[in-house]
Amino acid sequence: MAVALSEQTDAQARVVAALDPLAALLREFGERFAAAGHEVALVGGPVRDALLGRMGSTPDLDFTTDATPDAVTGILAGWAETIWDVGIRFGTVGGLIGDRQVEVTTYRAESYDPASRKPDVSYGTDLGEDLVRRDFTINAMALRLPDFALVDRFDGLGDLGRGVIRTPGRPEDSFGDDPLRMLRAARFASQLRFDVSPEVVVAMADQADRLAIVSAERIREEFVKLVLGQDPRRGLALLVDTGLAEHVLPELPLLRLEEDEHHHHKDVYEHTLTVLEQAMVLEQEHVPTSGPDAVLRLAALFHDIGKPRTRKFESDGRVSFHHHEMVGARMTRKRMQTLRFSNDMVDDVSRLVELHLRFHGYGSGEWTDSAVRRYVRDAGPLLDRLHKLTRADCTTRNRRRAQALQRSYDSLERRIRELQAHEEMASIRPDLDGKAIMEILGIPPGPVVGEAYQFLLDLRLDRGPLDPALAAEALRSWWAARPR
Repeated sequence: MAVALSEQTDAQARVVAALDPLAALLREFGERFAAAGHEVALVGGPVRDALLGRMGSTPDLDFTTDATPDAVTGILAGWAETIWDVGIRFGTVGGLIGDRQVEVTTYRAESYDPASRKPDVSYGTDLGEDLVRRDFTINAMALRLPDFALVDRFDGLGDLGRGVIRTPGRPEDSFGDDPLRMLRAARFASQLRFDVSPEVVVAMADQADRLAIVSAERIREEFVKLVLGQDPRRGLALLVDTGLAEHVLPELPLLRLEEDEHHHHKDVYEHTLTVLEQAMVLEQEHVPTSGPDAVLRLAALFHDIGKPRTRKFESDGRVSFHHHEMVGARMTRKRMQTLRFSNDMVDDVSRLVELHLRFHGYGSGEWTDSAVRRYVRDAGPLLDRLHKLTRADCTTRNRRRAQALQRSYDSLERRIRELQAHEEMASIRPDLDGKAIMEILGIPPGPVVGEAYQFLLDLRLDRGPLDPALAAEALRSWWAARPR
C-alpha cells in the first residue's frame, strides 16, 4: 500500500534536511544538467540512507539521468577534478567533485543473457523505467534535482517503515536479470536488520544456482558487507535457508549436522553464529576496541569449519574433533582464495583459525614465562584479535565454567602485560643474529646457521632476554654437544 500524501511530504522534508550539508552540490548538479537540456536525480543508497538517518554510511553519491554517457562527460568536464569512464560501457561515468565521489548512470532499459554475468545495456528515456530495474524498492527512490522532489513509485518509503526488503517488480525477473541481487538481499538484511519478503525468499531459493555465473570478486564484496553488518546472523541464516550458501560458503550449512563435543546444547552451526555475535560485542568492549573488524568476524565464522571432516565417534559415546583447528585453517585458506580475498587477509584469518584453541592447550594452571612468550610470538600482530576470538569461543551455558574460562584468560592477558613491561614481546628474536653465530662458531652461511638460530630462539623463549656473553656461551655448549 502506498504511503499517504502527508507521509510523503514528511519524508521529503526529512531527506532534504539530511542532505542539507550537500545541498549546494546537489543543486548545482541539477542546474548544470538542466542547463544542458537534461534531467538528473539522486538515486538509490543516498536517498535510502538519508531517510534512515544514516548518511554517514554513504560516502559516495549515485545519480541517474537521461543524458548519454558522452553528454554526462561533457557536463562534468571543467567542474569535476577527475573524471573516469571505467563503467562507461554500462552507462556509468564517475567523477570527483571536491571531496565527494559521484557516479552518474544513464537511464537503463537493459536486458540480461541468462547465461552471462554482464547485462546488455540499452539506454532509456524515463526515470520510472530506470527505477523499476533497481534491485529493491528501498533503493528505487529518487530525488529529482534541482527541485529536490522525492520520487517513490514502488512504495520504497513504506517498505523502509515496515523494515522489508522487496523488489520493485517480480523477484524472479529481478534475480534473473542479476543473480547477485539475491546475495544483496541477504546483505541488506544484515546491514539494516530488515526482513526479506516471503516472495523474495522463495525466488532466492528457486534461483540460487544462478549465483554460479557471478564472479568470485563480486560475491566476495557482498559477502564481506554482510559479515560486517549489524546483524550478520540474519543474513547468513538466509543464505543457508535458501541454498545460496552453497555458492558462497558451502562449509557453513554442513555445520548444522554436527554436534559440538563441549557444548551439547548447541550444534556447531548455532555455536558458530553465537561466537560471531560475541566477537562483535568484544570489538566494542575489549581493549583495544575497534569498529567492525572483517578479519576477526571471518575468523569467528570460519573457526570450526574443520569439525565435519574431523568428527570421530569415540568408544565411550563421545564425539571428538581432534586437530579440527589445523584442518579448518587449511579449509579457510582454500575457501578465501576461491573468493579472491587478498593474500594478507587469507593469511590472517587462517592463522587465527589455527590458533583459536591454543589457549586451551595450556590447561587452567599458572602460565610460565616460556608459555606466555610462545603464545605471543605465535600470534604476532594478531594477538589482540586472538584474545577476542578465544573469549568469544566460550559459549557454554554453565555459568561457573564460563566464568572460570574468562578468569583464566584474564590471567593470561595479565601475564602478557607483566612480561611486556620488562622485555620486548612484539617480535621476539634470538639474542644473537646470524652474523654473530657464524663468527662465534667459525662456520660459513648454510643450514647449520639456521639450526643454531632456532636453538637460540628456543632459548630466548624459555629463559627470556640473555646477555650476549651468556648467549654465546650457551651457543658454544650446544655446538659442542651437537652430533656431527
